[in-house]
Amino acid sequence: MTLHTTGAREIQRRRTRRALLDAALSELEERSLGSLGLREVTRAAGVSPTAFYRHFRGMDELGTALVEEALASLHVTVRGMLAATGDAERRGDAGVRLVAALVRSRPAHVRFLVRERHGGVAAVREAIAAQLDAFAEEIGAVLGTDPAGAGWDADDVRMLARLLVDHMFMTASAFLTAALRGEDWSTATATARAQLRLIHLGRVHWRG
Repeated sequence: MTLHTTGAREIQRRRTRRALLDAALSELEERSLGSLGLREVTRAAGVSPTAFYRHFRGMDELGTALVEEALASLHVTVRGMLAATGDAERRGDAGVRLVAALVRSRPAHVRFLVRERHGGVAAVREAIAAQLDAFAEEIGAVLGTDPAGAGWDADDVRMLARLLVDHMFMTASAFLTAALRGEDWSTATATARAQLRLIHLGRVHWRG
């Protein structure tokens, strides 16, 4: 087998995998992963069921690949944002902008995440939870070094970090809803920022 042939096959392999992921996202626009069949995905992708199994062992593995694709690359971005912004208000504004950018660039992925976070496919629920836990750990590591967190115990820091992650997810859902309705995002943005200010005020006065 020549190097050219190997390269051509790898390109085709990537195209097929991309076609399967895109077809699944399209089919999931109005339904849950648990209701979607493998043959529906392969038909939409224009490939055979046999080709599907060269890439995924089943629909749950395809779902976890979509979770990874949607969230894994954001960890570096979130860490960079936390390092570049000092006070709570600047971090909050940067976080809201980050979520808005994600919804604009990957609306189908966000819709999938919102629906499947508490959906019927256990492997996908667990993959989403694992990603959100990782975000909470990264945020908690920064919050634990802030002067505003002086004297906080580890459990309280984790609770706050998780609250902020849940807020990001809720904000993504609000932006997605506004987009689907064709509404301006200013109301959702203002609400998200006000909620973050409220969380910060609670943090300042928290005594554990």
